[in-house]
Amino acid sequence: MPTSAHDLSAGHPGLASSAFLKAARGEPVPHTPVWFMRQAGRSLPEYLKLREGIGMLESCMRPELITEITLQPVRRYGVDAAIFFSDIVLPLKAIGVDLDIKPGIGPVVAAPVRTLADVAAIDDLTPDHVDYVTEAVRTLVAELGATPLIGFAGAPFTVASYLVEGGPSKEHAKTKAMMYGAPEVWDALLTKIASISATYLEVQVRAGASAIQLFDSWAGAVNPADYARFVMPYSATVLERAGALGVPRIHFGVGTGELLGLMGQAGADVVGVDWRVPLTDGIARVQGRAVQGNLDPCLVFAPTEVMLDRAAEIIEAGRSAPGHIFNLGHGVLPSTDPDQLARLTEFVQGYPPAGL
Repeated sequence: MPTSAHDLSAGHPGLASSAFLKAARGEPVPHTPVWFMRQAGRSLPEYLKLREGIGMLESCMRPELITEITLQPVRRYGVDAAIFFSDIVLPLKAIGVDLDIKPGIGPVVAAPVRTLADVAAIDDLTPDHVDYVTEAVRTLVAELGATPLIGFAGAPFTVASYLVEGGPSKEHAKTKAMMYGAPEVWDALLTKIASISATYLEVQVRAGASAIQLFDSWAGAVNPADYARFVMPYSATVLERAGALGVPRIHFGVGTGELLGLMGQAGADVVGVDWRVPLTDGIARVQGRAVQGNLDPCLVFAPTEVMLDRAAEIIEAGRSAPGHIFNLGHGVLPSTDPDQLARLTEFVQGYPPAGL
């Protein structure tokens, strides 16, 4: 953690005793804290009703919707942290990139990036581009009180993959072709995105977010050597700028079991471990950092006792880390029963502390 801790005195006094923030900093906790990636929406009927007829990106640009959607899972589950409702491509939309999120597909970019000229045409992000984010965060912090708000952004590799591929990809062939074959374009693009992502996080933290998470959803597509050379330096830039503001930094990717150590070295205080890696192995790989995770999101469809037995195993495994934040190994699936997540939250928060 940075030596200059985030000034909690500017927010609710209860933030100083937040189990989530304590775990992220490797401090003793009263209970294992829990929140869920993609908890803000996805499966909640109140979210689906609120979003009727409203596009994803539009909902991410309206402060009243951002606020309400972020608060919904906190009200329903009583989780230990809220995650700011947005999308990883929102900053690109804010600076004028022609893209949209197509239902059932994901982000689709009208003119994929291919050249240095394409990169140069991408504007830098300023706080004025996302004034609605500042407004929403300030409102949320006031509403949340002692519950911390997690700001988030997409990591340079993942955001670049959308820009280069023109949309979601399983193989990331065009992305890797640029990475290997046009390193000067790759460097320019990721440098640009790193600056955008860092600025986006700074806006959220300066408005009151107490922690940040950097999502590198597709980083598992590269091997460790390529990650260290072509990906890690740019993520490190983002995490360094966020860390300068004194907040805990969570770094998460999917299929990144072989990269966990490097993801920690990039500047994370907490490394997210997906469900493919036993948490004990993940703890060993992140070299003394706190961890987050890592229940298989599909286990919430199992009988409740099966889900809770597996959750207990994860909580016990997490005790060997300096800090453990319970979470799913990826996001909440859309067909998840909210009542199951409520049972899971209650179980984790009520699990006896070590030694009892």
